Amino acid sequence: MENGMDRVGVVGCGLMGSGIAEVSARAGLDVVVVESSTAALDAGRARLEKSLARAEAKGKIDSAAEVLERIGYVTDLGDLADRQVVVEAIVEDEGAKTELFRTLDRVVLDPQAILASNTSSIPIMKLGVVTARPQHVIGVHFFNPVPVLQLVELVPSLLTSSDTTERARAFVEGRLGKRAIDCQDRAGFVVNALLIPFVLSAIRMLESGFATAEDIDRGLVLGAAHPQGPLALADLIGLDTTKAVAESLYEEFKEPLYAAPPLLARMVDAGLLGRKTGRGFYTYE
Repeated sequence: MENGMDRVGVVGCGLMGSGIAEVSARAGLDVVVVESSTAALDAGRARLEKSLARAEAKGKIDSAAEVLERIGYVTDLGDLADRQVVVEAIVEDEGAKTELFRTLDRVVLDPQAILASNTSSIPIMKLGVVTARPQHVIGVHFFNPVPVLQLVELVPSLLTSSDTTERARAFVEGRLGKRAIDCQDRAGFVVNALLIPFVLSAIRMLESGFATAEDIDRGLVLGAAHPQGPLALADLIGLDTTKAVAESLYEEFKEPLYAAPPLLARMVDAGLLGRKTGRGFYTYE
């Protein structure tokens, strides 16, 4: 791709960050991943190595080793100085994200660099205005698992330039081979604004004793042709993330359907976050 799309930075190497780093490296781009600690970096590297080994075994890529050579791992945000696209994929917390964007504004030297957030619910405007370049800040929201799911939501704020939006589209579709949809800068964007109330209603149904988790999920899989039920999906998303998105939606719209049910809040408090902790609505090995 033309100027400005070959050097990618990814901040955060959890489920989403490692997936974004993987698809970028698989597309032939030079990737630098930043994590807050060596332990987090090691966990992210292991996740990437495992995912790429699986892709190679399935014949999806020729060489996992070749892809891994394109990924560098660091703990200093200053190492993003030469990046042309930086994607933030840290914890879904407004304070943490705004602080990160202040720092990225200072350390990323290219004045035309795209500063993107993978947030699923925080208004892009709030991230853009803490920088001196809100016209280059945009939401680029991937879906988990990133190497598998094709969708990316492009979310410009009122201050994002049309040029930034089109360059982000070229990056997502032209380089990464994803499919983009355009969204307004409203909490939840398109998919989560529809999906989260659906998941919350399933949690309320379970909480009320109306049906078991297994029967709720089986009903949607067998009766509505969903690939998985809403409670299994919540476990995959992460119950902490589900709750954070629900709270962001409720904060924005004040609609009861967006309010997190007490059961969800208690499970998050207990650390029962779904697949990533081994237990949520279901138990995992």
